[in-house]
Formats: sequence, C-alpha cells, structure tokens
Amino acid sequence: MEVQPPEFALQVGDTLRLRATAYDSAGHQLTEAAIRWFTSGGRFEGDVDSTGLVRAGATGTLNVAAVATVPGRSVKSTVGFARITILPLGPAKLVVRPRPERMLAGTSLALEAVPYAVNGDRRYDQVAWKSSRPSLLEVSAFGRVTARAPGRATITAGAGSASESWSITVVPNAVAHVAVAPAEASVRTGDVVRFAFSATDAGRKPVADARPEWAVAPAGQGYAMIDGDGGFVADQPGTYRVIATLGGRAAEAFVQVAPRWVTRQVQIVGRLPLKGLPGAELWIHPDGKHAYMSTIGDRVYAIDISDPAKPSITDSVIVDARVVNDVMTTEDGKYGVLTREGASTRKNGIVILSFEDPAHPKPIAEFTETVTGGVHSTYVYKGYVYLTDDATGSMRVIDLRDPYHPRQVARWQVERPEAGRMLHDIDVRDGLATLSYWNDGLVILDVGSGIKGGTPEHPQLVLQYKYDLNELYKKVELAGGAGFIRGTHTSWRHGKYVFVGDEVFPARQQGGGPGVIGLGRAYGRLHVIDIADPGNPREVAWYEPEDGGTHNVWVAGDTLYLGDYQGGLRVLDISGELKGDLLAQGREYAHVHTGDASGFIPNTANAWGAIYRDGLVYVPDINSGLWVVKIEPPQPVIP
Repeated sequence: MEVQPPEFALQVGDTLRLRATAYDSAGHQLTEAAIRWFTSGGRFEGDVDSTGLVRAGATGTLNVAAVATVPGRSVKSTVGFARITILPLGPAKLVVRPRPERMLAGTSLALEAVPYAVNGDRRYDQVAWKSSRPSLLEVSAFGRVTARAPGRATITAGAGSASESWSITVVPNAVAHVAVAPAEASVRTGDVVRFAFSATDAGRKPVADARPEWAVAPAGQGYAMIDGDGGFVADQPGTYRVIATLGGRAAEAFVQVAPRWVTRQVQIVGRLPLKGLPGAELWIHPDGKHAYMSTIGDRVYAIDISDPAKPSITDSVIVDARVVNDVMTTEDGKYGVLTREGASTRKNGIVILSFEDPAHPKPIAEFTETVTGGVHSTYVYKGYVYLTDDATGSMRVIDLRDPYHPRQVARWQVERPEAGRMLHDIDVRDGLATLSYWNDGLVILDVGSGIKGGTPEHPQLVLQYKYDLNELYKKVELAGGAGFIRGTHTSWRHGKYVFVGDEVFPARQQGGGPGVIGLGRAYGRLHVIDIADPGNPREVAWYEPEDGGTHNVWVAGDTLYLGDYQGGLRVLDISGELKGDLLAQGREYAHVHTGDASGFIPNTANAWGAIYRDGLVYVPDINSGLWVVKIEPPQPVIP
C-alpha cells in the first residue's frame, strides 16, 4: 500500500489531496482495490473525506490511514499511512509584557513579546526590537530596555507582519533608598510570599515609577522562583535570598523554607468490582444513598452506596450504544440523562431517565434531533442539559424542564473551521459554563451569572485561554514517532482559579499492555489558570503526575481529587495562593493505586475521576470498578 505524499506540512485551513495505490506481492498495481480513508484517533486536528482530501483544522500531527480492500483476494485489506504536520498561520499580533509607560533614568527592564496567529495559536518567530531614540531608551536584541536619559522614545517589537509600538517617557531618577518587605519570612514549600518594593528620595519621600527587577538565589540547596511582581515560591526546603534591583541600587530579603509535610494516610472503605464491562463516569444521587456508573459499553449501573463498605448493584439501564460516557441527575434527583456514542442506529444523543425510584432508574425519553453524531459529555443545571456535540464540536443547550419533551434552545461554538473543532467537556455552576475545547483551550460562557447578560438560550463569551499543547508535549517520547493525540480535556472552576486538565495519548497504539483501553498509556498536565481578571487570564501553577495522565477532577474546600488514569487517585492540597510546580512543592498528600489483580488489565490502575461526598471519596476505575476511600485526618509529623 502506498500513500502519496507520505509526509506533508499544511497551515491551518489548508487542504491536500492524498492518493493511495495498492500493489500485490509481485509489485503489480491492483486497480480494482477499493480505498477508504480514516484519521487516527478521530477528528482532532483535521479530517479526511472519502476522496482523500485532507482539511487541516488545528496545529499538531494528523495521521491519515488509507485502507485498501480487494474482493476475492486471500488478503482482504491492507493499510498505508500519511503523516500531516499542521502548522499555525502567520503572526498577526504581539503581546508584550510588561509594557511600561514611564521609567526612571538609569534603570532597566526585561520585556517579553509573544507572537500569535490570528486564531490565537502561539508562534515562536524571532522578535526584532527597535528604539526610536537609542540615546534615551536603548533596547537589546533580546528585549532588555535601558533608560539612558530623560526624554521620550518609542519601542517597537516586530515578528513577520505583526508589530507592536508604544512610547515610554524616561524621567529623572531621584531614588536614594530602596527596601524590600518583609525583610525575613518563614514558610513551607509551595507557600507564596508577596514581597513589596519601596523607593524613596533623599528626603524619604516615595518615588513613583520605581519598578525593580527581581531575582532569587539559594543560599543552600534548593530551587525557587520569583515573578516580576515580587511573588516568591520555593519547591524545595532551604534558605533563599531575594534581591530587588533598581539601576545601581539593590535591596534584599531572606526566606527560610521548610518542608510542607502534608502527607495523610488513606483507608479503603469499600469496593465494587465490575465483571462485565469497563467502568467510566460516576454520579452520586442527591440522597447520598445511590450512585450511577456509566460504562465503556451499553449500560449504566445503579449502585446502592447506603453502606459504603458494601456497595452493591441494584439495577442497570441498557441502551443502544458502544459507549455510555456520562451520566448525571437533576439537582432534585428526580430526572437525569445518560450519553450515547456508537449506537447501531447511528442515532446517539442523550437518553432521559426517571429516578423516581433511585435504585431502579427508567428511560422515559430521548433527544437525538441535532446530536445524532454522538454526545461525549453533559452537565445538568437548573432545568437545562448542556452537552457536547461530537459531530460539529459545538455546545448544545437542551431544555429539560419538561423531561418527556426535551428541546434544543441554543447552540454555541468557537469560531474556527469545523475540521479540528472539538468540545470535550462542560461544567456549569453559578451561571457560568466552563468548556474544555480540546484545540482551543479553556472557554467560559455566561449562561445566567449576570456578568455578560447571558442566559441558557443566549450564552455569552466571558473569556478564552488558549495554550500551546504541541510545544508542551513535544518532550514526551511516544510510540513509533507518530506524534500524539492531545487536547484540553476537562476543567473545574474554583474561586479565582480554573483547574484545566489535558489528555494525551500516542497517535498509534503499539500493542497492548497497561494504559487506557484502546488508547494506550496516558499523559497530561493539570494547569491552574487565574481568572481574577477575566480580560487577562494567566497560568500561574501546574501539576503533572509522573505515572499517568490527568483525567477528571473534583474540588471540595482546599482539596483537589484527581483521577490519574494509570496513577490511580491523587489528592492535592490547593490551599492558599497557588504558584509554580505543585508536585515538586509536595502538595500531593494522598495516593491510592486503584489496580486489582482481577481487573480487565490485572494490577493496572485506570482511575477515571473522583467524587467527594460526606467525608468519603468515590473513585470509578475503568479496569477495576468502584473504590470507596477515606482520607484520614492529618497527623503530627516529626521531621
């Protein structure tokens, strides 16, 4: 089997016609071969039609397979591949930080300019810097600007056709004294210290526009970081020296960092192995006595959890589907929905359930009208179902107030070509819908919060935060060198933070072994996005497990519960301000490996997620069923 071209590079939005030819063992072309075209892993970065026309939708690697079937031959089919690299569009804008308007003579600042394409894709073009009056305001090739003498000059940063210019006024420098507060601090790893810088003249009057450059040096062994606003955090214990410089003047402070010491013991309270089908999502009924577990199969199990030590199946709901990925009830527990993918009738959508008897849910209606292509995830909130439409990558809003007659009332989607548009997960609380948009990052919509005047029928965009998944995971060496499937998978909004998880798999699975069924070993990072300023969302911290991938999360109070796929259950301390590498800081305080000798893959964890309820953590595992875990209270630790 030969596919031409076997490798090619396209820009987002471009197309390419592939051609496939089948040959027999003697090298003769098989003109009677029927060719079918597929993309590996679904329509993540683009798609291919029945004629071999590839449409590039999002940056990354698109693996295209051509399958030739020859009637009457002993070998019925053979496969050939093409690897398409999809590149971002050209630079359309530059974001410069910081962007000072005034500087003191004799001081310097390091500026950063980041190029972006018109659709928000991150680029890495070399940035050229220029000053209109270098004698007053000098800028280096790396963006370090130095105020030489009083006056006014314009700084310009350029990359390709994108440029950004602004004026800086250099004022006389009257600073005679500088100081940093606090002068000393004692904290644990992961605790953030906010240092304040002050500059005064000879008469001890404050001087405006005094912006220092910050640095940190370990006095012993350890690692720490400090940002341009004086925010310090350390990953390792030790003594650190914090330095703030302003021109030729400097001030310092010292931080003593102790270990975090947050490890807690866990107790396995109960277990419910699943023998028939791999497990998936879990939802707990508002009564706290019943739970529902979907499957990578055709059913949802109803489970009695009134005795957490002895959970038991009371019933099941069986539907026409290959995957029931999600299940959830209304807030009062009277009704609910399950999702369908892979139905034999090709009518997927959702099935509406009655929970009049929580131990025995019953189907009462379905909605397939606009979502026959499949639904991966749903969220039920105040009489509406917010769901992901597999076919178009859009969010659909279904009015469920009359559960016997559901109807669509809204559709929302990111602005991009349909190829590469994929919505993976939705969470709705406090009138805000948090969307995990695979190639397009985090999206938050107002559906009733009052921030933007949105309603369920008319969702309004609040913010979008997009990051470079390809650059982030290029360090991961995955099987066969065929690239990887990766995307923004899940999100949970908590206070001023949104915890955003990525899902990452090899583009081609190599054999069997541990990993997510049909996908292989998982990878992925949990990003912490600060949304206190909706106009300027920014990543401030991250957590990346070493043995698995981030799947679904649950936050209760100052604790985050994570289904880590091959890693099992992870429990993180998210108290206080978050900054930097949460794993290195020792914020993980409990871990349960949910592997079982009798699991679908023996002794291999495949934790889907976690739900905290009434002091217990309920963990559904693909391989081994349901786990009920108790996190013990913290115990005094003697170093």
